[in-house]
Amino acid sequence: MKVADKHGRIIQAAIKVFARNGFFNSRIAEIAKEANVADGTIYLYFNNKYDILITIFEEEMGKIIASVKQELSKTDNPCEKLEIFALQHLSLVEKNKDLAEIIQVELRQSSKFMKEYRNRKFAEYLQIISNIVKEGQKKGLFRKDVMPGIFKRAYFGALDEMSRFWVLSSKKKYGVKTAARQISHFFLNGILEAPCPSPQKTKKKKPAKKTKSTKK
Repeated sequence: MKVADKHGRIIQAAIKVFARNGFFNSRIAEIAKEANVADGTIYLYFNNKYDILITIFEEEMGKIIASVKQELSKTDNPCEKLEIFALQHLSLVEKNKDLAEIIQVELRQSSKFMKEYRNRKFAEYLQIISNIVKEGQKKGLFRKDVMPGIFKRAYFGALDEMSRFWVLSSKKKYGVKTAARQISHFFLNGILEAPCPSPQKTKKKKPAKKTKSTKK
């Protein structure tokens, strides 16, 4: 078996085991069994269980970032880009619930991860939002007084809370597209300088009928 194949199988096995048992309750032996490799093989690629968790985050976040950037490149409308980002973020729960659970729950329960890990991938992910805001400001669509650094954390926070709710809840009252549209529009209404160009043609409203005024 190729080195890359074994590495990938261990990562995918760890995602299943961590999501199923929780990070702290999972054992290397369980990951090895899920990946169909010997226990000792795990240590050829990773130092310990924490090392596997960090690798999962870095590799999977790298894939997510690449996917988001690819989708954003399909439009030059910053308003659309915010909604696309929201849709891509929220879609993770549907595409890979096990991975979403690890990112939303297990990572945050690791004090070592939260305190010691220099989270460059997460910073890169948030910077995508910041860049969209700067682009919108440059095009005169978003207010100049909006601080991208504050906005990116507030916007991510709203999406993150929705994702966390879906991970922990067995039922969803509304779909991913609806939630993405609602959240992006909530924020857009607060930062717009002028109406955003719509990707869809809107029907022209009929002019209101004039009422005859009576002179006194």
